[in-house]
Amino acid sequence: MTENFIKNTRKIIGAGVNYKEILKIAHSNKPESPVIFFKPISTLIAAQDDNNVIKIPKVFSTINHEVELGVIIGKKCHNVSMDKAMDYVAGYCLALDMTGMGFIIDARTKGLPWCLGKGFDTATPVSRFLTKEEVDDPTNVKLWLKVNDVLTQSDSTANLIFPIPELISYVSKYMTLEENDLILTGTPAGAGPVKHGDIIECGLSDIIDMKFNVVKE
Repeated sequence: MTENFIKNTRKIIGAGVNYKEILKIAHSNKPESPVIFFKPISTLIAAQDDNNVIKIPKVFSTINHEVELGVIIGKKCHNVSMDKAMDYVAGYCLALDMTGMGFIIDARTKGLPWCLGKGFDTATPVSRFLTKEEVDDPTNVKLWLKVNDVLTQSDSTANLIFPIPELISYVSKYMTLEENDLILTGTPAGAGPVKHGDIIECGLSDIIDMKFNVVKE
């Protein structure tokens, strides 16, 4: 059941560098295709759980916050066209893509894999399942995030470089997407580090919000 996607998902697929403002800040050109990475399902934690704590691994001094719209696949698809892609969406969630950015930057400069910077325990906090009726216009919904009550991220999915249908179509050319798979659509500009004792609060417009304490492992 897609409503229980947290327990039933088999893949978490992330899209990197997918907001226009990030390109402006970096003075970069649009990527030729979506930048895709994977996160293990062991990174998932649910906002509705009693112990909603994000843990910084001992190997990292800080981790970065990245608020995102999550897309939950409702049925199996492969090589789907962009005009049919939304037919395979069951619903949505609010998500955080927590990132060991220092590790990733170091690995990139050395030409090494950086998956460990995305794959630590508690690195993917998510809200409950949101129906299509609750998120009636995923192409233009606001994402926001505060750290200790200070707003650090605020943007709309209208500013995605590669919108949801294009992400689904692109990924499905390489692999079959299955029911409960989670696609993280990218984070707006403003992502930054959090440390032990910080409180992250984020939201999807006024539809849903969630709050997490950050602690050192």
